[in-house]
Amino acid sequence: MSMPFYVSPEQLMKDRADFARKGIARGRSVIAVQYADGVLFVSENPSQALHKVSEIYDRIAFAAVGRYNEFENLRIAGVRLADMRGYAYDRRDVTGRGLANAYAQTLGTIFSSGGEKPYEVEIFVAEVGDTPEDDQLYRLTYDGQVADEHGYAVMGGAADVVAGHLAEHYVAGGSLEETLRTAVAALGHSETEDRVIPAGALEVAALDRTRTQPRKFLRLREARLVEILGGRGSEEPDTPAPEDALAGSGPRHSGQDDPTDPTDQVSGATPPLEDPVTGEPPVAPPVAPPVAPPAPAPGPGQPGQPGQPGQPGQPPTPGAPPPPTEPGQV
Repeated sequence: MSMPFYVSPEQLMKDRADFARKGIARGRSVIAVQYADGVLFVSENPSQALHKVSEIYDRIAFAAVGRYNEFENLRIAGVRLADMRGYAYDRRDVTGRGLANAYAQTLGTIFSSGGEKPYEVEIFVAEVGDTPEDDQLYRLTYDGQVADEHGYAVMGGAADVVAGHLAEHYVAGGSLEETLRTAVAALGHSETEDRVIPAGALEVAALDRTRTQPRKFLRLREARLVEILGGRGSEEPDTPAPEDALAGSGPRHSGQDDPTDPTDQVSGATPPLEDPVTGEPPVAPPVAPPVAPPAPAPGPGQPGQPGQPGQPGQPPTPGAPPPPTEPGQV
């Protein structure tokens, strides 16, 4: 009986952490920043179908970066937990702190479990209060750690560069318009040059305490963003990222395949793998046999020539007897 290789717990956890961090860094950054009337979420997201920022409950919002299918599962679980708690007790019993603790337990259990890979996600859970001092912003990492953030926070992508730009330009207690301009400029900032992100490639949402409705979550559409961010100069969209390829969208939304990875077939340029059962290379689909061309029309004087007397459907020759019409007629 062969013995498995021994891996120390420290090395195992380090490998799992490196794996999760690499997956999170592939995505684009998400900014959560506090302003005078609530909490603002800004992210570069060209997709119009997949949202990084969503509503959880009346005063609670959720933002994430990483693998979409994984943080979407977390979002749905949070919505169900909030609905059940609000229905069983009271809507005031649903808090951002409670949801953050539930997410921390789930992410920590998945990360420490050796039977499955860790989630490649980082998430924000924010709750808006009656005053700016009551606002809460929690950041949860892939291993279940919870951090209570104040002012602003950045996750995913080049988070250090974006956070450094915010540290220099962020002003506490600013208006929605001023805070949005600062956050968008930070997203377009890089170590080499700054980039003007198109308004159509931004996903912006806010928890606004000034809304009269019980639900404080609000999305800022492209028309409103153009009105606020107008006059920034020539816009420059970002290069396509792997997260831009939508499921079922076809090769036109994908990037280049990795030639060293035969499973990377997003663009269709890499040939498919061999049959998993027989190990044979893929077989081309059967081709239909060629269809014989139609027989040429008969020449003059041959049977079936159009215009010959006695043929069905042709007029009789003048002076010839009419064709029989009844049985026994000759």
